[in-house]
Parts: sequence; structure tokens; C-alpha cells
Amino acid sequence: MKNLDFLKNRPIAHRGLFDKENKIPENSMIAFRKAKEEGYPIELDVHLLEDGKVVVFHDDDLFRMTGVKKKIKDCTYNEIRDLNLSETEYKIPLFEEVLELIDGKVPILIEIKTDRKAGETESKLVKILENYKGDFAVQSFSPLSVKWFKDNFSEIPRGQLASKFKNDKMFFLKKIFMKNLYLNFITKPDFVSYSIGDLPKKQVEKFRNKGNLVLCWTVRNKSDLEKSKKYCDNLIGENFKNLEI
Repeated sequence: MKNLDFLKNRPIAHRGLFDKENKIPENSMIAFRKAKEEGYPIELDVHLLEDGKVVVFHDDDLFRMTGVKKKIKDCTYNEIRDLNLSETEYKIPLFEEVLELIDGKVPILIEIKTDRKAGETESKLVKILENYKGDFAVQSFSPLSVKWFKDNFSEIPRGQLASKFKNDKMFFLKKIFMKNLYLNFITKPDFVSYSIGDLPKKQVEKFRNKGNLVLCWTVRNKSDLEKSKKYCDNLIGENFKNLEI
């Protein structure tokens, strides 16, 4: 069994220690630097660009964070490298740049954002991580992505992201399988990351009762913080100062 203690020891900073009021954007170098300085593990999101570069960015579309109406997967790095995040001076970072900054000082939880064929984004990611010396794990909403890691790099800790997908437009059978973790018997995740708003959930409790790790996302208030203590082994959260974490 893999040692997943690095995912349990401290609350995980969702997209870094970002702070909108102080113009520190999510998934930015400054947000990651602040998390590193305060010793928090970092959750971040990665996308594969059209030119094969891997960048750290959450949304499928650039508009919310940059004002540009374009799918990020259809862009090259040269097209986006000068875009400002949330009207600040900070840019969309390359994944390599983030690894260099973090330098193994705190753990990284990498969410793979993809609708590509399983293996395209994942293999690029593994190549970049090949010589990285810090603790890291991967997670994805896509069971195909999680399975790819099981089949190809089973030594890398892998997690299944899920929720009840209440507002997602999804074929109802797919939704049933996804929200109830019915594909875990195929993908064999090392941990599950479930939406705090959808807990408690019988299948999650069953997974945890077998001694498996359960994370929850995204904890933003004290009510969710108390809930996370009951149903999860650790949290992915924001506003840590207000939560007094």
C-alpha cells in the first residue's frame, strides 16, 4: 500500500493560497509561492495545450480568468503566455515553472483537466514529473484518466474526483456510475476526492471504512470545515485565515 501521509498532514490549498481581495489570482505563481512559504500542500489544475505544452489553469475556457473567449486546449503557449490573470500582472504558468518554484518543499495534488483521449495529457505530465523530487499525487474526474495511471504508472498515487453532479449535463447512466463510484473496481483509486456539499455519501463512507483515504473539496466556510472533520481525512480548501486553519 502506498504511503499517502503527505495528503493527510495539513489542509491542501485549493489552487494555491489565492486571495482575490489582495489581487493574488488562483493557480498563479504568487499563490503557489505563498502556499509554499506557509507550508501548505498545493492543489492545482493542468491542461494540455495544442502545442504539447502543459499549463496550470482551471477552466476549459479562458474567459473568466483572462477575458479571452477561447478554449484553452485549442491554444498554443505563445498565444496565452502574455495574458493577465484576473486583471493582475500574473500570467498562466507552465507546469514546469510551478515545479521549479515548489521544488519539493510542499506536496502537490495535480488535477488533470482533459476531454482528450486518455494518455495524451497524462503521458506529457509524467514526462515532466520524471525527475521531480517532491511528493505528488494525481486526480481526475475522468475514470479513464485514473485507469491510465493504474495501467501505466501504478506507483503514482491516483485519486478519483467525484460529486453528485447535480448541475452537470451528463447522460443519466454515466452520472449514476460517476457519483456512486461504481467504476472504482476497475480504476482502483488510492483515494477519493468528493464534494463537501454532497457528503455524507454511502459509497464514500464505505470506501473510507475499508481504510482508504477520503479528501473533500472545496471547504470555504466553518460549517464545511466541521463537516469535513466528520466525513474526510483531509480537506482541499480556501480562505484558511478566515477558517483559522
